Amino acid sequence: MPRDPLIGLVGKPSSGKSTMLNSLTDATSKVGNFPFTTIDPQRAVGYLRIPCACARFNLQSRCAPNYGSCTDGLRSVPIELLDVAGLVPGAHLGRGLGNRFLDDLRHADALVHVVDVSGSTDEEGKATRGYDPSRDIVWLRGEIVRWIQGNLMEKWGSIKRRHVAIKSNAVDTLQNQFSGYGSTTQVVARCLDRIGIKERLEHWSDETIEKVVNAFTDEKFPTVIALNKIDNPDADKNIAKIAKQQPPESLVLTSAISEIFLRKLAKQGFILYTEGSDQITTREDLIEDGDPTGGGLKEMDEKLKNRIENLKDMVLFRFGSTGVVEVLSRAASLLGLVPVFSVRSIATFGSGSGATAGGDGKVFRDCVLVKKGTTVGEVYRKVMGDAPLAYVETVGGVRVSDEDVVAVGKNDILSFKVGRA
Repeated sequence: MPRDPLIGLVGKPSSGKSTMLNSLTDATSKVGNFPFTTIDPQRAVGYLRIPCACARFNLQSRCAPNYGSCTDGLRSVPIELLDVAGLVPGAHLGRGLGNRFLDDLRHADALVHVVDVSGSTDEEGKATRGYDPSRDIVWLRGEIVRWIQGNLMEKWGSIKRRHVAIKSNAVDTLQNQFSGYGSTTQVVARCLDRIGIKERLEHWSDETIEKVVNAFTDEKFPTVIALNKIDNPDADKNIAKIAKQQPPESLVLTSAISEIFLRKLAKQGFILYTEGSDQITTREDLIEDGDPTGGGLKEMDEKLKNRIENLKDMVLFRFGSTGVVEVLSRAASLLGLVPVFSVRSIATFGSGSGATAGGDGKVFRDCVLVKKGTTVGEVYRKVMGDAPLAYVETVGGVRVSDEDVVAVGKNDILSFKVGRA
């Protein structure tokens, strides 16, 4: 049965990883029960912002998710996060909490690497000045590559002998070794296609094996680099350097501590603030707009007003937002996640209990996230388990095959009919 996507958060001590985790999980949009059966101490629930299907049919006013929330067609869908521990140089040799770090890592589908872009902490998280944070990006990836490569090389002799003896192909042989990292034959095949190896596996050199492991690391652990602490004055030069070295789609500029601060003020009634927004509304703003009550917001002292203005200047006006909401959106994009809406009635998009399917008038109650390439049948097994499937309908009452692939705008609204076909 397909499992829920899992995003791993990694980062050296004092990079702001814990603050980032809090900012991703302490969302004001939390509503209802989580769809995950078990959340252990290293796991948490974040919220991915997606366009909801209700907006396609002008049903925003009737959209009522069973979990997460939907505001004006913008939906927050729960997604599982993994707080990966023990990130220090030498982790692949067991240094620090390296063994736990790497064991946790294997379960992740994508990574968010939280980097202290201010350069105020060294590679072990100790206070310093002028550190080059681009080094953190290099050594983290190097730890993963050396871990996988070391495991492979330990058994390479016996792997080659078995490969030749059973006349296997390279994809199947490597998948037998990489399955422990949550790999699939499709992932391995894409790796080999990417580097275009022509020689037979039994003749691979150490250099070829290293190329394979590098390609596998890129394919299995797509990584968002969250350049954190952008409000620090020393961050600009480091951002510019890293931007020249890394693909732009992998970078997100963030200030997790600013996001936490703004949400706290909003909860306390000092400001109006929407997660991921570039706008803050204060009592004075509302009074200037003609509301003598100031919207019921509390009045701030001069110290708090100055902090707000400074945050606007250093973060919101310069970068457009705190970047926190974009972190999960970028990770979902790298994975190609597809939101699929399961409804009881394809005619009404209802899923509630009532005299008729969707009889409570609410629509699009359920949404699951699946990886790109997922079939209708795989979604069914994820949603309904092992119950027998009669047939599946999509928009317009059109029947679809369980082999059809789901994608945004295509086969992403489904009604499953249980029973014998």
